[in-house]
Amino acid sequence: MAPAGTLTRADLAEALHHQVGLSRADSAKLVEQVLGHMCEALSKGENVKISGFGTFVLRDKGERIGRNPKTGIEVPIAPRRVLTFRASQMMRDRIVSAG
Repeated sequence: MAPAGTLTRADLAEALHHQVGLSRADSAKLVEQVLGHMCEALSKGENVKISGFGTFVLRDKGERIGRNPKTGIEVPIAPRRVLTFRASQMMRDRIVSAG
């Protein structure tokens, strides 16, 4: 098991093994396939929505001016694409009630 606060691929595979009854190898393969499909969709510019969990959204950030905190010199920050996650209302409710 990973350190507290971190859920790993191995943890997901182990949970599948125990709760669904798949072999460890099949569990690990299934986790990799799901993550692979998610990565593939995101790389194509598609959002990934998992009902009851949340949505992974790609956003394009435009060019902007930043400042080097050490020197104070302004520098341009190139446009880029960022991945954000927005938890579903159900997930937010579960997190709040668990805290």
